[in-house]
Amino acid sequence: QVQLVESGGGLVQAGASLGLSCAASGRNISTYTMAWFRQAPGKEREFVGAINWRGDSTYYDDSVKGRFTVSRDNAKNIGYLRMNSLKPDDTAVYYCAADRNRYLGLSSKYVSPEHWGQGTQITVSS
Repeated sequence: QVQLVESGGGLVQAGASLGLSCAASGRNISTYTMAWFRQAPGKEREFVGAINWRGDSTYYDDSVKGRFTVSRDNAKNIGYLRMNSLKPDDTAVYYCAADRNRYLGLSSKYVSPEHWGQGTQITVSS
């Protein structure tokens, strides 16, 4: 069974940068897609970005494109989300996820990845 644990959340001011990590255990996920999602209070969960298993392809939701970067280190079994130019609208609980078979489809609200982390809070003050 795959366990995912996010770290790096916190409170920052608008315009700041912040990095999240997602450490996987229980199984080597070097052949899994890794993805990030977020959920703000009173809103549905939304896709943020994803990276394929090789780490040579990424894609993002338009709301974060150009500001957020997803990366991974397969040797360490860790995924990352780098967030720059943070805005108050980025305030949410951020979740990492992993899936053995799907990549592009993970941006669909009708698709749920196989494995989820517990989430970490990001609060951006204005």
